[in-house]
Amino acid sequence: MRRSLIVVLAIAVLLVAGFIYYALDPASSSAFPSCTFLKLTGYKCPGCGSQRAIHALLHGDVAGAFRYNALLIIAIPWIALCLYAERWRVRKPRLYERVNAPLLIWLFLAMVLLWWLLRNIFNW
Repeated sequence: MRRSLIVVLAIAVLLVAGFIYYALDPASSSAFPSCTFLKLTGYKCPGCGSQRAIHALLHGDVAGAFRYNALLIIAIPWIALCLYAERWRVRKPRLYERVNAPLLIWLFLAMVLLWWLLRNIFNW
């Protein structure tokens, strides 16, 4: 019962957030927070552009979303797989173990750090 309530609440929050990101453009709306790291340092963090990328994706603009934050677009299938493995971790423990293998986690971290570095060197 409690787990079902949590799932329903999570879906409701995602739907509301999706509606907000669809209706309001983060590039022009003051309703969305700006990146503190960018403000303080002048450099983009790995997440910079994610809000605009989500807005673009919800409008079917995959290329635009990729320009805003390529890492987010590339990571979406991985995030979906991680959520799936977490949801079914009791029934599919081998999948959960493989998805959460230390090597994969370190590779993902390396990819984030490489993205962070390259996007600031090449102004992506």
